Amino acid sequence: MTSPHLASATSAPEDEFLWLEDIYGDKQLDWVRSENAVTENLLSRTGFERTGERLLEVLDSTDRIPMVAKRGEHYYNFWRDAEHPKGLWRRTTWQSYTAADTEWEVLLDLDELSAAEGTEWVWGGSLFLRPADGVSYRRALVALSPDGGDAARYREFDVVDRIFVPGGFDIPAAKSRISWAAEDSLYVGTDFGPGSMTTSSYPRSSRILRRGQEVKDAEPFFEVPEDHMMAVVQRDHTPGFERDLAVDIIDFYNTRTFLREGSEWVQLDVPLDVNVDVHRQWLLLRPRTDWEVDGVTHPAGSLLAASLADFTAGNRSVHRLFTPDASTSLQSWSWTRDRLLLNLLRDVSSEILVLTPEDGWRADILDACPPLHTVDAYAVDDEDEDAGNDYWLISTGFLTPSTLSRGTLAGTGSRDGSPAETVKTTPALFNTDELTVEQHFAVSADGTKVPYFQVGPQDLVLDGGNPTLLNGYGGFEASLTPAYSGVVGRGWLERRTTDADGTERHGVYVLANIRGGGEYGPEWHRAALQENRHRAYEDFAAVAEDLVARGVTSREHLGCTGRSNGGLLVGNMLTTYPHLFGAISCGVPLLDMRRYTKLSAGYSWIAEYGDPDDPQQWEFVQTFSPYHLIKEDVSYPPTLIWTATSDDRVGPVQARKMAARMKAMGAEKVWFHEALEGGHAGAADNRQSARMHAMSYEFLWEALTGGLG
Repeated sequence: MTSPHLASATSAPEDEFLWLEDIYGDKQLDWVRSENAVTENLLSRTGFERTGERLLEVLDSTDRIPMVAKRGEHYYNFWRDAEHPKGLWRRTTWQSYTAADTEWEVLLDLDELSAAEGTEWVWGGSLFLRPADGVSYRRALVALSPDGGDAARYREFDVVDRIFVPGGFDIPAAKSRISWAAEDSLYVGTDFGPGSMTTSSYPRSSRILRRGQEVKDAEPFFEVPEDHMMAVVQRDHTPGFERDLAVDIIDFYNTRTFLREGSEWVQLDVPLDVNVDVHRQWLLLRPRTDWEVDGVTHPAGSLLAASLADFTAGNRSVHRLFTPDASTSLQSWSWTRDRLLLNLLRDVSSEILVLTPEDGWRADILDACPPLHTVDAYAVDDEDEDAGNDYWLISTGFLTPSTLSRGTLAGTGSRDGSPAETVKTTPALFNTDELTVEQHFAVSADGTKVPYFQVGPQDLVLDGGNPTLLNGYGGFEASLTPAYSGVVGRGWLERRTTDADGTERHGVYVLANIRGGGEYGPEWHRAALQENRHRAYEDFAAVAEDLVARGVTSREHLGCTGRSNGGLLVGNMLTTYPHLFGAISCGVPLLDMRRYTKLSAGYSWIAEYGDPDDPQQWEFVQTFSPYHLIKEDVSYPPTLIWTATSDDRVGPVQARKMAARMKAMGAEKVWFHEALEGGHAGAADNRQSARMHAMSYEFLWEALTGGLG
């Protein structure tokens, strides 16, 4: 396969569409509405509305699993459906949760709140104050976004009286980082005024806010340099292990962790690229690059354990709990009271280990993971006297409805364990009778084997005629794994079309596990960082070529889709590999890599992409900047570029400018759409989300089956 990235990029033309960066300007929004009308007119001639309604049925289904978080004696859930589009925050008991008809106590109705206050509130989560007895949870900070963006307002709520606490804590909307310090104080990182936010648009400091104080009067506590990503301070309220921790997040992959000793912050002596987890008496360390400790080299992606007290006293004795290999990586971990759960991926299929600290960290496999499935295990409530070793098990696959189970691990002393039993199961949301899941490996330009999943008919005819949708991400060490999705099922896999010769075709869905992701640990991610970014794009192109070589599809029937960093991925498919695809859907994307650091939260991603303001780094950044790679007289495939006005993470302006420049340079089949609310998710409620997905699926299907003309 050729490597088009090796050709030097042309010099960046003058940015004639800089004016579109005024997000809320009247002229700019008029342009958006005009483009929206064109796209909506195109889709009105398709089955877009019907597809949207079918996807909304999935998102509003009252039979889906209401995932819960245990706090004390209650199980909390946030829920949206047709009757409550903005959602309900509610809770129940375990006995009721496991009953056929769960009885919920509604704590906060966001539809009612929005109507009463005249603000379209979007749920952003809750943060409970741990009570002294650990059982009677009552106070929580509720995060509410006024437009679906990352900026949220934090308000103190009483779950017993079901009201916002009169005169309670109320932090204005911002990209805040907040935690409880005590019953009457918070650690608050927010926008305190000029100079208080980092270049990445996150809090530069964390301050102590006492009950009754104005936010502006909060006491300074911890601060980081302006060019770092953000400052975070948290109070560990675990009985017997109470302490304050602070983290200087330098960028996505480098941090400094501090423990409070008296009136001073003391930094943990570990390399900047080591992930740190402090839990009770333990210190867990996960290096992102090889790390030598006391003469022993621990590979990137391994997991090490040490006594926190010993480590801070200078003892560097560590125990390696997990060692990665060529096919296996650590994805996450979770502590129960007496055990440590490790969630692994082996060639992108799940495996779970249970470690026993009291027995020399003995590792046992939890037999709960079928091939080509995703299974995650995590603690229910490690501080609960009776349920401290209970764990949740969530299992899912492309054709296997998600199941929530609960089990108990054997604890210290004579406490016995019990296998996980099913608690809730997602109903079948689309017909899977004739479908199958396969895993294949493509060979990238440098010889690397790249895995991908293929979901399609069991009797798939390998003659190149099948409408195929290729999805990917390839960034920030995020892993794409098998998951049941009624939206993908109804939006793509159930679709049918008939060729001129009468051959019936089914939609084929493909998920690519390209470099830049975390499927094989930090090495897999680092292989596509900055100047090596092209490897992620070569991997994706290799999967596309493999699908064609195997006869699954052909260029005119192959589409691709991606969002956010995945939008940058498919933007590069559009500009560098247009010959491989019949249609492209590019969502909430990064596209202008010359100015991405100056837009929204872009500065925080320099560690991933490089710094375009550094002339030497711009030399390689420009080779994957789609906005600067557009050329005249190139036959680009039909393309839909979509975004949201209130996206304060990536921002809508890159999508706007890309669509405008492509049209100005003569690209005929380019459409643009911008949701006027919804944040980086592109939607603030289920109906908006259903329309967003329907728009993408309908556009791609019509383009790949000849419906766009």
